[in-house]
Amino acid sequence: MTFDTTKAKHFINGAWVNPRNEKRREVINPATEEAAGLVAIGTVEEIDEAVSAARKAFSAWSVSTREERTALFGRAIEALQRRSEELARAVSLEMGSPYEFSKNVQAMCGVWHMGVALELLKTYSFEEKMGTTMVFKEPIGVCAVITPWNWPVNQLACKVAPALAAGCTVVVKPADISPLSAIIFAECIEEAGFPPGVFNLITGPGAVLGSALSSHPDVDMVSFTGSTAAGIQVALDAAPTVKRVSQELGGKSANILLDDESFADAVAAGTASCFSNSGQTCVAPTRMLVPEHRMAEAITIAERVALETIVGDPFDSMSSMGPVASKKQFDAVQRYIQIGMEEGAELVAGGLGRPEGLSRGFYVKPTVFANVLPEMRIAREEIFGPILAIIGYKSEDHAVHIANDSVFGLSGYVTAKNLTQARVIAKRLRTGMVHLNGAAPDPFAPFGGYKQSGNGREWGRFGLEEFLETKAVMGYEG
Repeated sequence: MTFDTTKAKHFINGAWVNPRNEKRREVINPATEEAAGLVAIGTVEEIDEAVSAARKAFSAWSVSTREERTALFGRAIEALQRRSEELARAVSLEMGSPYEFSKNVQAMCGVWHMGVALELLKTYSFEEKMGTTMVFKEPIGVCAVITPWNWPVNQLACKVAPALAAGCTVVVKPADISPLSAIIFAECIEEAGFPPGVFNLITGPGAVLGSALSSHPDVDMVSFTGSTAAGIQVALDAAPTVKRVSQELGGKSANILLDDESFADAVAAGTASCFSNSGQTCVAPTRMLVPEHRMAEAITIAERVALETIVGDPFDSMSSMGPVASKKQFDAVQRYIQIGMEEGAELVAGGLGRPEGLSRGFYVKPTVFANVLPEMRIAREEIFGPILAIIGYKSEDHAVHIANDSVFGLSGYVTAKNLTQARVIAKRLRTGMVHLNGAAPDPFAPFGGYKQSGNGREWGRFGLEEFLETKAVMGYEG
């Protein structure tokens, strides 16, 4: 099964253009280790062309009316809805997400984020009177959007939608691993009729193209999602031109389960959540914190969930977990499993190698380590794979201390029968988000983290305001 890509091209200034580089890059299907499609390999010269197109388009787009933008957003949403199954298929082919999950969640993220931006366009006030001063919120300019491979549609849409709604123009560089869904997204933008140059897409190597965008003198802002190490490099590239940098980086989220009757269900739900998307989610609850005296109970439940997780072909409806996205990721996860064993953590389920019956593809066994110590690497470093670390705590204060003892601060989880108690703990966590009792993400709420998990916020009103500058006009009301 392959992706029918007749456009191994870049989208620049409203047109699909032939790449300067005659070579094409294979997109590898992680379930088969075979090519799923071909894409263009971009060059720095093409980045210059795309940025130039975005700069020229900004003059008109930045002053377009609210009504003009809402009409375009409405048509884009219609296109994304109509092509949702095609988007889902592309996501499953390029990064291995089970097709049903791709269809119901991954692909729909484009519709959700464009819908949120559309609602904001209808209601957001871009000007505010403060005494005799008028404060205007204006688009920041040309924005570079650099996206990751684990949630390819979500991370593209949650950046592009508010940027375009704000009146910015964008140049998108999707992840090398997962560019196929980005191409379909670009076709939906094209179909909606956005003016030439407002949205541009260049595929190719991140080390070269990402750096070219981050350092480009005509780029006003970089919105980046990826590893903390890559985020540091983006910030360094952007520093000489003092451009705004918004980053959503790594995470190592703690899941605090309190000692009450919600415990058993919380262990099962937390384990399953850790394995969702093959563990390749920045907010995954990878550190499960349980009362020490209930460790044995947690082990029994987590082991059962791991054994019941069906790993297999993303297009098999029986599969609840597909492969990890690449050989590089497979090798990294295997190293961490080995590290966990060497550190002395108790291997409860999973372990090294592929699951039984799978001889090819980047499949990983759903793995559970218990009696993990907070100082172990598997408890401190982001793994980005289906590996759960169960850590015991002595008291509520001890649990909060363990949760906050991290260089990351993206998200956290608290499960408790007493909601008031859960709220108190949530306020003590040094994270940008907290999920109480299994609450789902809210596309209208801010998404982002503290510490080395990044800066700035995405989603909803906070995401829109990342792409706005603030201008104060004194004496406006004379």
